[in-house]
Amino acid sequence: MNDPLSRLYPETAVGGFSRVDKSIEFFSRIDALVTQDSVVVDFGAGRGGFMDEPDSYLRRLQLFRGRVRKVIGVDIDPVVLENTSVDEAQVWVPGDRIDMPDESVDLVMTDYTFEHVEDPAVVATELGRIVKPGGWICARTPNKWGYIAIGARLVPNRLHARALTRLQPGQRAARDVFPTCYNLNTLRDVRRYFPAPEWSVVGYTVDGEPVYFGRSRVMIYGVYALSRLLPQRFGAMYMFFIQKRATD
Repeated sequence: MNDPLSRLYPETAVGGFSRVDKSIEFFSRIDALVTQDSVVVDFGAGRGGFMDEPDSYLRRLQLFRGRVRKVIGVDIDPVVLENTSVDEAQVWVPGDRIDMPDESVDLVMTDYTFEHVEDPAVVATELGRIVKPGGWICARTPNKWGYIAIGARLVPNRLHARALTRLQPGQRAARDVFPTCYNLNTLRDVRRYFPAPEWSVVGYTVDGEPVYFGRSRVMIYGVYALSRLLPQRFGAMYMFFIQKRATD
């Protein structure tokens, strides 16, 4: 066990995931909300890079195509048209309408996308339009006040790809790195753009395995210790589960 993460989380040898794997948690909650009749939108679907990964429990868990009625990938990047994890795909121009009828979607999942949103009002309006009453928007994103987002804001956007190549060697392709804004990355901001009483927002911070440090023992153990000491408001990531209230 020369890998420091394997020392911290030896249970990863059993099934390929740790007890604090937040990808497992996020997609398990989504799985609990959908049925075989659900229409699901993957907002910010990109090229579906997880399909390049070897078969695993996580890969199977996050592949909803074939388990629900339809998965529609939406992204501002035309690369979404190459995504093989969705049944259909469309390129969206912010400010235009997403090409879907009002209240036609049961669940929107958006994984590591909120941090790239320049105009939250535009995104909230369109997602709110297409989601059915009683439907969900499920988002995972860095906490604006967690170490991931703070570190990213210290590095100019033009240098993010180069920095991630060094911090995550072999794990992140340059084409999968996009500018960050952090306009929708606190519970207050999400509640501002998805306000009550129309919306019910459940949001909480989480800390998974230390990331962005390669195999640096000092950094991995340091962040691991720090995450156990800091208040929850400084957790690395947020998970938001936003339900559109059913109308009477």
